[in-house]
Amino acid sequence: MPSLFQKDITYLKGVGEKRAKLFQKLGAPTVGALLRMYPRGYEDWSRLTSIKDAPLDELCALRATVTRRPSETRIRKGLTIYKTVATDGESDLQLTFFNNPYLPNLLLEGEEYVFYGKVTGSLLRREMSAPEFCKASQALPIRPVYRQTEGLTSRQISAAVQNAFALLPETMQDPLPADLRKKHELCHLRYALENIHFPSSMEALEIARRRLIFEELLVLQLGLLRLRRHSRRTKNSHVIQNAAESFWPLLPFEPTGAQKRAVSEALRDMAGDEPMNRLVQGDVGSGKTAVAAALCHSVIKSGYQAAMMAPTEILAKQHYASLSRMLEPAGVRLGLLTGSVTGAKKRVLLEALEAGEIDLLVGTHALISEDVTFHDLALVVTDEQHRFGVEQRSSLTAKGDHPHHLVMSATPIPRTLALMIYGDLDISVLDERPPGRQTIRTYAVDGTKRERAFGYLRKHIEEGYQCYIICPLIEEGVGDMASVLEYTEQLRREYFPDVAIGMLHGRMKAKEKEDVMNRFANGETSILVSTTVVEVGVDVPNAVVMLIENAERYGLSQLHQLRGRVGRGSVQSTCILVSDAQNEEALARLKIMCRTSDGFQIADEDLRLRGPGDFFGTNQHGLPDLKIANMAEDLETLRIAQETAREILKEDPDMTEAKYRGLRGEIRLLFDRIGSENLN
Repeated sequence: MPSLFQKDITYLKGVGEKRAKLFQKLGAPTVGALLRMYPRGYEDWSRLTSIKDAPLDELCALRATVTRRPSETRIRKGLTIYKTVATDGESDLQLTFFNNPYLPNLLLEGEEYVFYGKVTGSLLRREMSAPEFCKASQALPIRPVYRQTEGLTSRQISAAVQNAFALLPETMQDPLPADLRKKHELCHLRYALENIHFPSSMEALEIARRRLIFEELLVLQLGLLRLRRHSRRTKNSHVIQNAAESFWPLLPFEPTGAQKRAVSEALRDMAGDEPMNRLVQGDVGSGKTAVAAALCHSVIKSGYQAAMMAPTEILAKQHYASLSRMLEPAGVRLGLLTGSVTGAKKRVLLEALEAGEIDLLVGTHALISEDVTFHDLALVVTDEQHRFGVEQRSSLTAKGDHPHHLVMSATPIPRTLALMIYGDLDISVLDERPPGRQTIRTYAVDGTKRERAFGYLRKHIEEGYQCYIICPLIEEGVGDMASVLEYTEQLRREYFPDVAIGMLHGRMKAKEKEDVMNRFANGETSILVSTTVVEVGVDVPNAVVMLIENAERYGLSQLHQLRGRVGRGSVQSTCILVSDAQNEEALARLKIMCRTSDGFQIADEDLRLRGPGDFFGTNQHGLPDLKIANMAEDLETLRIAQETAREILKEDPDMTEAKYRGLRGEIRLLFDRIGSENLN
């Protein structure tokens, strides 16, 4: 099986250079990758019905013989219709197809086929329009449906998979050792692959799915645990002294117990034998920046340098301002490096950094540029780590001698799940709200109360405060969903002609976005109409009202992140969710938002309602893409896989035993996309 990952997809019959590019687009550049590209769904062709008994307007499969050669009718340029008739001996079925010049050669008179589609018409005249079909002798009982791309159909993918199976050796090796399969009652890999692609029955499909999900989660957990083990084999070359007690008095507020605990946990790591690798996970406004500042302070007081990388220039500047306020009184020398720092100013900054005259460098991905050299980098802080690629993060840590690494995330994740997903990181949770932080009142209203909500916004604007309005689209409105462009114009024209309104969306250039946000942060505009690009954004304590249009379109975690843009000062803040949705799930989500402001509770509910998509997209945590497992649905399997991974590594820490050779190969394949140099 591993050797098939070396065979280019063009090795298969019928796959040339052009089609190979389409397979590559779907993530299957090799024969092995194609066999691991599992169907997204299945059609049940096993339950055949007669033409007479076929339910109208429902998907069904029926067996019938073509009674005449398909006739061709050209309706207009670009539309040709083919018609024929099939019979099951009792009733006739009229068949219609569109723009398929090969059809007369595919449907032969006198041949028996299985047709799959929706039957329409009446009791007397039954029809099928553009059904799937194949010869009755070749019909599979359960037919796979693959994720497609333009120019490559599910049927073509299925044919390629069948050709790939011909290359599998008769006695293929299974990466899961026999004793492990027996213990967990798992089938052999060959059986699993055959029945995930072309199941002989629904029961066989379930047996295959169970095995492949377990294998994928086991490989993921083994990889993460080995990453953690590798990082802990590295000698800590920067032993940091605890200077937290001299830091806390620098804050203008009393730190929470959670902040003190997180700092204490991190400093304990930093004084140990291996470099720290810790995630600080905290709700919006839980004080993560103060935790990072405390750690930077201890690192700098121990004679080393620190760096903080933020995903945008606005955020980098915000962090630079907050860290300067906290640390400059303690004599810490800070620098700011973003893409807009150029020429002589940049040269002076980089020279000072290399000479050790800058203690803490804050910036964007500009920090990973080749010309950036630290004197002695001991701590790397990454904010909103999911916004960076793995290569970017590792490029920054590579600028020091195995520096300590702190990851900050404002996306609350259910703790049990976080421990499993971030298997290579230790976790600190900030579960207390700093003093002075207000609970944001949240209300859900329908569109009939929109004008009343605008009156509420105007009242606060007249009192000198600012407001956000969030819209889901930027193109022209689709249905009842307002676009940012249309919506802003309507606000200026009909509701707030005398109010300065800014507009922000994802298609604007970085400089334009920054200008708009800066004007809002400086109080030059009173209303900011935006898409979700403000979800992680600049801190504007004067913004006290957020109105979210079409609130049903967002997940709970995203709504919570958006809501966190207000309530950042001492004034009572409000979030208004506008939605005309009637479906139960959407209404349940909005009720949860009104009921609680606890991000971790919201994350639990989001996981239950929507699955892990909101906070576990691959881009978000930098983990390899999972092909079949679902982090929400397969939690119990994930738990068992994690236990099994620990047992394996306890028995054979380096997995050098012959029986684990296959698993080692699977770990490498799974982690290939994020770099597996630490998994050897």
